[in-house]
Amino acid sequence: MSHLYPTLEDMAVDSLAQHQLAAEEHLAQKAIAGPSQSTDIAGGLYPALDDWMGLDSKALQEYTPLNSTTGAVAPVTGGHSAVVARAEIKQGVRSIVGCKNPDTGKIGLSVESINKGVFVCYVEENSVAAKAGLRFGDQILQINGQTVAGWDKSKTISFLKKADPSKVEFAVRDRPFERTITCVKDSAGHVGFQFKNGKINAIVKDSSAARNGMLTDHYIVEIDARNVVGLSDKKILKVIQEVGQTVTVTVMPKFVYDHMIKHLGSSLKKHMDHSDPAEF
Repeated sequence: MSHLYPTLEDMAVDSLAQHQLAAEEHLAQKAIAGPSQSTDIAGGLYPALDDWMGLDSKALQEYTPLNSTTGAVAPVTGGHSAVVARAEIKQGVRSIVGCKNPDTGKIGLSVESINKGVFVCYVEENSVAAKAGLRFGDQILQINGQTVAGWDKSKTISFLKKADPSKVEFAVRDRPFERTITCVKDSAGHVGFQFKNGKINAIVKDSSAARNGMLTDHYIVEIDARNVVGLSDKKILKVIQEVGQTVTVTVMPKFVYDHMIKHLGSSLKKHMDHSDPAEF
């Protein structure tokens, strides 16, 4: 049975822990005389992790090996599974139902047309769209039962303006141009990539970012499922620093990102939804 892990570090930790537990069980079965062997995983396991991955062994003291019967995800630092689930790009189509703001008559989103598809490029803070769960990069497949394939931005916005204000229903595919990469900070608190104007331009050799497949020429779209499009580098760095030992980064290729935001002015970016998804 194969298992899925948030990071390469998780896979390595689980493998080492499973081997150590197997060795301890073997010793127990042989009933070796004398004091029992220590079962402190951190003492024998984590120094090797320090040497190999630069991880802080203190953060790994409470590690629990993967449950081989359930195939559950086992994050290295614990407590990150909920974040991974929120950031995960899910396959399939979901339905979102909302209404227009009675004061403004708007839903709070804008779109762009890419390759005959319609994609969400702007979600306004505190808007109906934000509270309904629409995200930057979502592909809209239908609006009120009308398939939008082949529509341009103008036709889509016009249709939304004419829609019944009491109910607007979207069929949405989850962020098809994006990918999520979960990394683990090293003992110095570094993930292992550099960015400028939100675009990743360098990967640190032998870092968690390098091990887990981070790529250059991609823009940072979310940190731990929180939208950071439109934020300054300083604010993005602050978000990364404030999250825990494990960080899930959602990225989008430059050529797609540039097309998505080409018509967004700086004022719109300032009003982009940057709320913490855990609050909803």
